[in-house]
Amino acid sequence: MKQTKNIRKAGFTLVEIMIVVAIIGLLAAIAIPNFVKARATSQANACINNLRQMDGACQQWALEQHKQSTDTATLATDLTPYIKLNSAGSIPACPANGTYSASWVVTNGPTCTLSSATPPHALQ
Repeated sequence: MKQTKNIRKAGFTLVEIMIVVAIIGLLAAIAIPNFVKARATSQANACINNLRQMDGACQQWALEQHKQSTDTATLATDLTPYIKLNSAGSIPACPANGTYSASWVVTNGPTCTLSSATPPHALQ
């Protein structure tokens, strides 16, 4: 009597591999926009915190120097002693590559060039 052996090679079929690739692609299509949105939100929050720190420094400078609410504060010269500098010894920059106004009136506060971005980089 002759026995036939059913020898099957182990491995995945093309259909199985295509299904796995499709599932990974679907998960990436869902996750990547959420990561981009979370990054933009965190950059805006960091910028707003920098603006808040600069506004507090401006208010402290105005109080100590007996300035009026219409006087102008200059970031580089007047406010540097009142701001916590970063590890490089400079004023923190906007994490989204915006720039802060170099000077502003005491009552208006600092602004970022990305104040019209989404989400906005502006003090409320």
